[in-house]
Amino acid sequence: MSEAVRRAADQPGSAVSWLDPLVEAAVAALDAPGPMPVVEADDRTLARAWECCRSITAHHSRTFSFAARLLPAQQRRAIWALYAFCRTTDDIADRGRADAAEQLASWRTEVMGGRASAEGLVPVAWADARRRYRIPAAYPTALIDTIAQDLVQTRYPTFDELARYCFGVASTVGLMTMHIVGFSGPEAVPYAIKLGVAMQLTNILRDVAEDWRLGRVYLPQDELAKFGLTEGDIAHGEVNDRWRRFSRFQIERTFRLYREGWDGLRYLHRGGRFAIAAAAELYSGILCDIERHDHDVFSRRAYVSQLSKLARLPGIWARVQLGRGFARCSRPQPERERRE
Repeated sequence: MSEAVRRAADQPGSAVSWLDPLVEAAVAALDAPGPMPVVEADDRTLARAWECCRSITAHHSRTFSFAARLLPAQQRRAIWALYAFCRTTDDIADRGRADAAEQLASWRTEVMGGRASAEGLVPVAWADARRRYRIPAAYPTALIDTIAQDLVQTRYPTFDELARYCFGVASTVGLMTMHIVGFSGPEAVPYAIKLGVAMQLTNILRDVAEDWRLGRVYLPQDELAKFGLTEGDIAHGEVNDRWRRFSRFQIERTFRLYREGWDGLRYLHRGGRFAIAAAAELYSGILCDIERHDHDVFSRRAYVSQLSKLARLPGIWARVQLGRGFARCSRPQPERERRE
């Protein structure tokens, strides 16, 4: 690991026990990206493929779709393709079918093969994005393999193990996004990993009740025990003092990762910084919504409204331009939203 990369990984407060091996693997992928796919599709088919991916992104992720609008057209299409690839992979695992593992294996062959034909619109768009932006094969492969892990593993004993899972399903997305928007070199990698882990931890905290109904608990088992919580507490969905303390601990760690990851914006090409900053900071607003509602993630789903996102954009843009740091919930939601 180079000195610049190590300095990025060893920021004060970083848990390098989980971070270092992930950084090493991600940097190694830069040096061995693997062969790029061949896209066997005409311009009309490519346009249909991009539109398909845009529709999937707009339907399933307002924040991702919102941030993509801040990019130039070519990069925006690649972000749509990336999201559609990730979403399709995740949906295959979440359908609850007995043959999900076989379906994922088939999907992996289709999207990671050497050629993409017009038979599948998402694979065509994704192959075009991979080829155009030289996205290493190790990143999408790791994402598919980690999502496949959901079929057999539903508990994570420690945070280190959970962080490795977050890397596979979310930091890989950040690393692929980094290729699309442009970056200076391997020194950007630790920051992308931290932002990815922060965003996945945000998902996990928001979706505790939904994941429980699916038979999954992504909260570290040893930390639940440390705060005197059991899975019975999750099942009952009671917001008590033990849960509040646990939730605060999780949120503070996640905000620290957002702050540290934000510092890597300077290693991205200038045209992509605002979009990445907006995606990260707007997504972190979910944590603020959890706090505003007394850490209740059982009876409601935390979210950030479109109005709040728009209100925060000028401040995010200004701080990116001035090289200032991450702001935690810099613009509160309007009063009518807090009364929900």
